[in-house]
Amino acid sequence: MKVAVVGCGYWGRNLVRNIHALNALGAVVEKSPGAQKKARELAPQVPVYPELPEALKDAAIQGVMIATPAETHHELACAALQAGKDVFVEKPLTLEVASSRDLVARAAKAGKLLMVGHLLEYHPAILKVRELISSGELGRIRYIISNRLNLGKIRTEENALWSFAPHDIAVILRLVGQMPFEVVTTGGCYLQPNIADVTVTQLLFDSGVRAHVFVSWLHPFKEQRMVIVGSRKMVSYDDVSKELLLYDQHVDWQEGQPIPVNGGGTKVAFPQDEPLRRECQHFVDCMRERRAPLTDGLSGVRVLRILHAAQRSLITNGQPVQFGLDE
Repeated sequence: MKVAVVGCGYWGRNLVRNIHALNALGAVVEKSPGAQKKARELAPQVPVYPELPEALKDAAIQGVMIATPAETHHELACAALQAGKDVFVEKPLTLEVASSRDLVARAAKAGKLLMVGHLLEYHPAILKVRELISSGELGRIRYIISNRLNLGKIRTEENALWSFAPHDIAVILRLVGQMPFEVVTTGGCYLQPNIADVTVTQLLFDSGVRAHVFVSWLHPFKEQRMVIVGSRKMVSYDDVSKELLLYDQHVDWQEGQPIPVNGGGTKVAFPQDEPLRRECQHFVDCMRERRAPLTDGLSGVRVLRILHAAQRSLITNGQPVQFGLDE
């Protein structure tokens, strides 16, 4: 299986490195001379094309991975699908829900795969958390908190919500197994007009689960932590310390009074594989086996719908945005 990677910039070069290591890199598409040089350093024997149509002419290339600015995703993905290629697109799938739905429809009509790069869903620790939930270890999920905080990586073309929150939202939707019926987001713009540096998003689900996503690039220390609280146990993953901890903590009722039961946290082992290598391997495997990816086009549409709802709530100072439960 041969894949063309479109874009060898800050993130695209990581795709090039991983796909090349899987012996699946067929071409790199990059117009910047500096990035072309980097591509040739990473994969010396692989052709580098300045434009996508040149790579699409190669019949040996069966898949295209797109790591370019989000505003180009729809056009490039359409061209790849029209050429009969399976397509992987880095998050967000597109900038608008309608164009994302269009890609889903085009891929279905062409009989081709459409996968979106929600990297956190391939993280071994998150996959272990899914196992704990599926086995009933945590009991019923009550709420989820995700913090993604740091000082730096400040964007000028998108706010912290769009930059940091998509991966966490994708994981939360996967863990809960349904769309929320209400989204509320508040935040603040401190460095640039109309570009939020800090946002807090709340998702309310029909099952009673609440989820909170706190993102900021204006924070005094780095924190990337997700906590899932269940009726039986709780689990926390810290992506800075790389620790997954399971807490045997819950609340019992005695004579009508809630009694906290405190148990120590125990480390849960998980594979130390690179999440991006797993994600790239998944795309290649799905191409070979002709099966739907975990993070398919529809999952990309769902996350995009949440982002747009959160953005609407943000610009109206936290007014709730509701979804129909049948959507």
